[in-house]
Amino acid sequence: MSTDTSPAARTRESLTRHDGSPIRALVVDDEPSLGDLLSTVLRYEGWVVQTAVTGHAAVRAAKESRPDVIVLDVMLPDLTGLEVLRRIRATLPDVPVLFLTAKDAVEDRVAGLTAGGDDYVTKPFSLEEVVARLRGLLRRSGATAAPEESVLVVGDLRMDEDSHEVTRGGAEIHLTATEFELLRFFMRNPRRVLSKAQILDRVWQYDFGGQANIVELYVSYLRRKIDKGRTPMIHTLRGVGYVLKPADGETA
Repeated sequence: MSTDTSPAARTRESLTRHDGSPIRALVVDDEPSLGDLLSTVLRYEGWVVQTAVTGHAAVRAAKESRPDVIVLDVMLPDLTGLEVLRRIRATLPDVPVLFLTAKDAVEDRVAGLTAGGDDYVTKPFSLEEVVARLRGLLRRSGATAAPEESVLVVGDLRMDEDSHEVTRGGAEIHLTATEFELLRFFMRNPRRVLSKAQILDRVWQYDFGGQANIVELYVSYLRRKIDKGRTPMIHTLRGVGYVLKPADGETA
């Protein structure tokens, strides 16, 4: 676990169980690549994540690990997600469950929620939306030690991770999904130099075939929106990477 004690790092690590231990999540999906991607994102939040690719494995994992929250695919190779939920509810009646499914018909949503699911996301989905939904479920379930503060602040730059609202000096800034994720990575690591490889790995989760110029392109987009007409906050260290820091005279 990171030892960074910056305000951004403290915000990231604030979502814990009542005893101070990490949130435990169970991700159930028969697509290993998707399960791995979700697990990576949740581990970045500081959570302990267990995965399962079948319904029977999910029921066993839930009984053994007693997760605080479950991400559950409706379509599994052996049991339906609804049946998995029914079996899990027999031993964990209050664990919040977020359904994932490719189905988007109203009756499918109703069936999932009627079976005891707490929320529902249709594939393809935004990873940020899944994380935000899970945070909301955990807060409502009372599983966390304290309400999570989802706002990152660096200088006069402010980001609400749940609502996706970004402002600088009180002025609203509109970002695309990728720009938002890139800025969030910067704001979670203020004053820290981030290499292009680190940014590619975190924001795009693969190396884009070595095309590091995609990072340069999106940093230029961010600069137009964050720094234009203001004292710059995003700085380039040639041959090293990029760093976000408060404008002169400001504190993080």
